[in-house]
Amino acid sequence: MGEQTQEIRDQLLDAALLHVVFDGWSETSFKAAVDDSGIDPALAMALFPRGALDLALAYHKRGDEVMKTRLAATDLTQMRFRDRVALAVRYRLEAAEDKEAVRRGATLFALPTHAAEGAKLVWGTADAIWNALGDTSEDANWYSKRATLSGVYSATVLFWLGDDSADHQATWDFLDRRIDNVMQIETLKASAQKNPLLKPFLAGPNFLASLVRKPTSVDDLPGRWTQSGMGTGGMGAGGMGPDSAAE
Repeated sequence: MGEQTQEIRDQLLDAALLHVVFDGWSETSFKAAVDDSGIDPALAMALFPRGALDLALAYHKRGDEVMKTRLAATDLTQMRFRDRVALAVRYRLEAAEDKEAVRRGATLFALPTHAAEGAKLVWGTADAIWNALGDTSEDANWYSKRATLSGVYSATVLFWLGDDSADHQATWDFLDRRIDNVMQIETLKASAQKNPLLKPFLAGPNFLASLVRKPTSVDDLPGRWTQSGMGTGGMGAGGMGPDSAAE
């Protein structure tokens, strides 16, 4: 996408945000954004073929990019891994800026016709966070990490939408509790893997999990099975990262 095209997309999205608070991510907002921005309607439709739905998708993905840029500029070296994850989720929520736009988006993607798009966006955010934090998993852990974080992120967004505490402190406390819950589960899973009594029962599931590989690209979902034995990695601790159980 050329720089000029991106500027036009951003201009149209910024114009739409002024109307979303009143009319949601609707055709009304899309048409008003086209009128306000002065962009040719045919060009607007070429850039956003599904109108307001594509604008809502662009708004969410813009937040992902802002989060990634902010994380890249932050020194995370002295932080525990679980705190890095919490910070990334916080950065992502703060990138939204307009809570009402997020609320309207949640309403839009709760509709059965758009639920798949909404789930894909949440998964994409979780994937962006893990990639930004340097995740190198290749096996089933690639999926479990993103699935777990998708749940944490979704729950935190819903809490954040109703949070009126100072600086959203109640939301950050809620987020910490959710991550602590995940850490407890991962510690239990790691202990089970080391338990000699349970190892025989886990051998089969671990073998199957070792054959799973992450997608080679965004178009390769849901991924693939290897054909060459055990592969590498196995189930491991899974969840929130290779060092998460210890932290």
